[in-house]
Amino acid sequence: MRGCIAHGLATVLAVVSLGAAQGPTSRGSNDTQKTAIPKQARSEPGSQNNLKKRRAPYQVGTASWYGEAFDGRETASGETYDMYDLTAAHPTLPMGSWVRVTNLRNGRVITVRINDRGPIIPGRIIDLSYGAAQALRFRDRGLQRVRLDIVQPEELAMLEPVAN
Repeated sequence: MRGCIAHGLATVLAVVSLGAAQGPTSRGSNDTQKTAIPKQARSEPGSQNNLKKRRAPYQVGTASWYGEAFDGRETASGETYDMYDLTAAHPTLPMGSWVRVTNLRNGRVITVRINDRGPIIPGRIIDLSYGAAQALRFRDRGLQRVRLDIVQPEELAMLEPVAN
């Protein structure tokens, strides 16, 4: 019985998420009509643009953040930690790796660069900078369940810059 309910809920969620994608927009006259992919669809996992290349997450687990106490100190990569940069500490990913972090509570997504080692507390999968936690809107909570996806080098060129 539980299996039937779970299967039914998974099917409903899949159908609802597919139906939530926005349709293309157009500009110009009918003979020069161009379609644009909405900004949201270009950068968010699960969007219409990413359905065909959806992958299993690299990791799912608890994220934490670190800030002022470490600001200005040297990171494991040798650079100076800036608590407002979109960076993170991960125990095993290579320095300089890029990771898409999705807040599973509110759906917000950002991309961070790994420049430090951590977290040191068992059960946590990533330590985000203060700025990253703020962008994901979990700074006040301290801890948040997240999904991590590795960003491939060819995907970096397609990322949109974050507005301040």
